[in-house]
Amino acid sequence: MAKILNIVESAYRATIEEQDDTILWFSHMLANAGADIAVLLRGNAVNYLSKGQEVGDLRFGDAGLGNPPRIAEDVAVLRSKKGVPIYYVLEDATQRGLERSSLIDTGEPVAQADLARFVSGYERVFHW
Repeated sequence: MAKILNIVESAYRATIEEQDDTILWFSHMLANAGADIAVLLRGNAVNYLSKGQEVGDLRFGDAGLGNPPRIAEDVAVLRSKKGVPIYYVLEDATQRGLERSSLIDTGEPVAQADLARFVSGYERVFHW
């Protein structure tokens, strides 16, 4: 089976109406099907690894949606329960003021200068 890399750059896509990131959900489904998959977070998506993210319920007057997105938890489950390697671009995290100590323990950094070599290790690369 081909090694697959999902690169997530467009962050928080559909998280209000779906309560999770579409590509993380897709990655969960591929892992469930037995795919050899990894995820690389870059750009604003490196924020997915930030500890302490909290999103309250979405409310419209008295009506509310009680299932807010918990992206960091979704990433952690993808790694811990599905065995999917999670990587992030180190410089993208640094530019956003995210220190290693402020990130969940799930992600492994990849330097910007090493991206070409890193990506070449996969047969299928999807950039979202």
